[in-house]
Amino acid sequence: MDAPVLALVVAGLIMVAVNAYVVLGGADFGAGVWDLLARGPRAAAQREAIAERIGPIWEANHVWLIFVVVLLFSCFPPVVAHLSVVLHIPLTVMLIGIVLRGSAFTFRAYDSTDSAVQRQWGRIFAVSSTITPVLLGMCVGALVSGALAVPTEASFVARFITPWWSAFTLTIGGLGLAVFAFLAAVYLTVEVQDAGLAEDFRAMALSAALAVGLFAALGLWFGRNTLTATTRALLTNPAAIALQLVTGAAAVTAIGALLTRRYRLARTAAVVQVSGIVWGWGLAQFPALVPGVHTIASAAAPTVTLRLVLIGVAGGMVVLVPSLWYLLRIFKAEPARAFERVDTAEHRLPE
Repeated sequence: MDAPVLALVVAGLIMVAVNAYVVLGGADFGAGVWDLLARGPRAAAQREAIAERIGPIWEANHVWLIFVVVLLFSCFPPVVAHLSVVLHIPLTVMLIGIVLRGSAFTFRAYDSTDSAVQRQWGRIFAVSSTITPVLLGMCVGALVSGALAVPTEASFVARFITPWWSAFTLTIGGLGLAVFAFLAAVYLTVEVQDAGLAEDFRAMALSAALAVGLFAALGLWFGRNTLTATTRALLTNPAAIALQLVTGAAAVTAIGALLTRRYRLARTAAVVQVSGIVWGWGLAQFPALVPGVHTIASAAAPTVTLRLVLIGVAGGMVVLVPSLWYLLRIFKAEPARAFERVDTAEHRLPE
């Protein structure tokens, strides 16, 4: 394959990894939001359920973010250079949030069981889990708005603050937070065993779905004056429009399934809905990586680099995908079924 085709393949893999990070790692961040907002007589049980369900896998979900960064750095270095300069403030704070979140979650599990200590670590975990998705969404909003095409001679504020700090980017940040919270609540309705907790997370999921709709409407309102090639494509690109229709249908299905307590259907529909949002953005922005600055072709590394990276990815996936599948299968098994298997195995042992 020649360089343009190889670059397209790598860009497609990046989108797949972004999609995986949003529907897996995004739900982990959303769980932190509900840890912060847990209220009522079952608040402690809600936090315990959140910790039990994300504890074994939250680090593994960050593999997809690392995968995205490595592919961008190796195959589209000018994009990394541009983003790390213009967006260095939100990206740095976001990185600090990820580190604080992971550290607090770990210390909460292994530090003193004193309630005051637990509350301290829990607060750090929840707050950092809330701030980080907002900053991630704001960075995406800056990309979509085309605001990153800033001349180098611009002032500090114009170059390093204005591109990511606006009503539109704040709204997209809120949308990202709402989407992550929605995914987490929907997933938890399936995974908890207690009917009361399932009802709590169902209510959370419905409230988050409402927030997703409100932030999406606000994004359209604030983005009406931000008509870039990307935002125009959302309204004119046939593929993007088709994905928006699929996304809308999935959203209606997810809400209907939650209302009728069909939680597994709701989970599937939520994944389709959020994946539609991710790919709709990617198709609307195509072929630009940084609208107004870099395209896939202009930012691509040499052909030999692209080829070697794809060979490495193919080899790595042979190990990574089965390992992640096995991890999820082991740690996401229903506790009751797991105990049944253990009990059955014990009874088969010879006396």
